[in-house]
Amino acid sequence: MDSVTGPSVPKRPTASASLAREAIGLREVLFQSITHMAPAAAVAFSIPFGAPFAGGALPLAVILALVGCLLVASSIGQLAKHLPSAGSFYTYTSRGLHPAIGFLVAWGYALVEPLVAPLLYLILGVTVAGTLNAEFGWSADLWWIWALVGAGIVFALGYLGIQVSAKTGTVLGIFEIGVFTFLAIWLIAKAGQNTFSVFGTRFANVEGFNGFKGVAAGSVYTILAFIGFEAAAPLAEEARDPTRTIKRAVIGSAVAIGLFYVLTTYGAAVYFGPGKMGAAFQGFNNANPWDGLARAVWGAGWVLVFLAIVNSAIANSNAGANAATRTWYSMGRIRLTFYARERRSEFNALLHAVIPILGILAFVPALFTAVGLPVLPGNFIARLPHPLNKVGIVVLVAYVIGIAYMIWLYLRAPERIQDTGRIFLEEEMEPEQPMAGTPA
Repeated sequence: MDSVTGPSVPKRPTASASLAREAIGLREVLFQSITHMAPAAAVAFSIPFGAPFAGGALPLAVILALVGCLLVASSIGQLAKHLPSAGSFYTYTSRGLHPAIGFLVAWGYALVEPLVAPLLYLILGVTVAGTLNAEFGWSADLWWIWALVGAGIVFALGYLGIQVSAKTGTVLGIFEIGVFTFLAIWLIAKAGQNTFSVFGTRFANVEGFNGFKGVAAGSVYTILAFIGFEAAAPLAEEARDPTRTIKRAVIGSAVAIGLFYVLTTYGAAVYFGPGKMGAAFQGFNNANPWDGLARAVWGAGWVLVFLAIVNSAIANSNAGANAATRTWYSMGRIRLTFYARERRSEFNALLHAVIPILGILAFVPALFTAVGLPVLPGNFIARLPHPLNKVGIVVLVAYVIGIAYMIWLYLRAPERIQDTGRIFLEEEMEPEQPMAGTPA
């Protein structure tokens, strides 16, 4: 009890360090979303999965997916316009639905988004090692070296700050889009005939998926290529004029990359032959169709496509790391995760950073052995019968834990759940109120 101010009220925690306000503009925020979509890798590997369903009408399937994504992008843009927060999606749901739902969204997003970069490191390592093995006979077992190189690059970009990270992402994004755009135009120029019939159902001729049924089925797979357009949202507190910038970036990235996908799939369809697309296109050149197309029209220029895909993996990892770290930071400052703290003056890089990280890495082989994933060299890990078909159970268990944690918070510290809806930018702009009992 305070004799002047009355009963003391617990203060909400404030972050001891903040994000870099107004550090990046529309261009960098736009490419945060674009690179998170990994356009080169998506064209090379994701969209071809729709060909066995949509056939030569794959460009129409892309347009259908684009329309669906624009509906979502518009909704996210409206939320970002009114709720600019590094918490992004959990802030939206907390304010729009209920703080409990906001917490569950935070829990799920914080678990999934950090997995983007490690997964891409593995894909990067396998892609580079496999290509070098096929072309030069290098050992395919060296994939882990390339994975570590990718991880090192992304770590360095994140350590140098959002300005360096976002600007680098912009350059990487321009390169991968430029290579595939140029190749698509080249394919169109070399095509035996160009026809706009691929934007109808005439070539949706896959057995069992004729007509619009095949287009709709193909669009389901092409939607996967759009995932990431929402990744600009967690950068709201570092963007200039965030109430406008985030909205423009989310919608703009979906439109721009959607048109890019339409161009590239059209180029592939008319060159390969719209009547032959189907499963033949997906399986072309050992299920690497765009490498085969590049070799057919560019010869040694296929290297550019390879570099664009490698570039895409690194850029996507970088964007994923940006989104994940902002989400974890925003959760930390409201004490849903570890507290956001200042680095203590006695901080020692070797004792307090390098050694703990090396200790964690030392247990990675044991972790993979425990779950039976043979991803390390040496063939000493036995594959479990069904390691991947249990993902749903794992996610369910994670959410059960999250719900239990939420109940505990409601009982012990309900203000933390309520804080999922806080907009820190608004609080910083509010003038400080004089304390009770002191002169105004």
